[in-house]
Amino acid sequence: MRFAQIIVGPAGSGKSTYCSFMQQHAMDAKRNIQVVNLDPAAEHFTYSPLADIRELIHLDDAMEDEELQYGPNGGLIFCLEFLIENQDWLKAQLCGGEDELMVGEPDDDYILFDMPGQIELFTHLKMGKQLVQLLESWNFRTCVVFCLDSQFMVDGAKFISGTMAALSVMANMEQAHVNVLTKVDLLSSEARKQLEMYLEPDAHNLMGELTIGSSFGEKYRKLTEAIGSLIEDFR
Repeated sequence: MRFAQIIVGPAGSGKSTYCSFMQQHAMDAKRNIQVVNLDPAAEHFTYSPLADIRELIHLDDAMEDEELQYGPNGGLIFCLEFLIENQDWLKAQLCGGEDELMVGEPDDDYILFDMPGQIELFTHLKMGKQLVQLLESWNFRTCVVFCLDSQFMVDGAKFISGTMAALSVMANMEQAHVNVLTKVDLLSSEARKQLEMYLEPDAHNLMGELTIGSSFGEKYRKLTEAIGSLIEDFR
């Protein structure tokens, strides 16, 4: 049995940094964690990837093609679709080739997949789920790690936004799911105190705070309360 984490989250949320530190932590513990870069637009990361999608296709390939002429968002979607269609390339990187039997694999084979920051790839499009299905067919047990910048979790409105994004990924991917708050070290002492309020929040009280004192909050009170109930149900 092999194990994998699918590292997702908004652009700039610290996914590559998470992968680097996890790999270093494993090395310090005399364990081995490999990282696969599946972001075709990546410009810099500090880990040495086991495989890099840019060797198969780069975002610039999709954007500069005279027939495709994709923008950045469409190009990222195309690149992930291209990866799924050319799954033999990924299988060769992970498993040693299409025809090679996967026998004698180490039980602690553990791989992190560093994904693009285009969140819609995982909230409602199908490529993320298709990747998980491929990995499962190659004897991987997978989970999704959703990275979210902690600076977006220090007030009620941002808490709702971040939580709903995480719920969308969890519902779409249908995998074991772990949320990770990143960049906590960059928060001010006051912001850290505010963050603690949202680690185990009372969703109904939180929604009440958002609807009091503003005409917008009063107008959309019922919608805000419904969102609060949804968040509470998924906790």
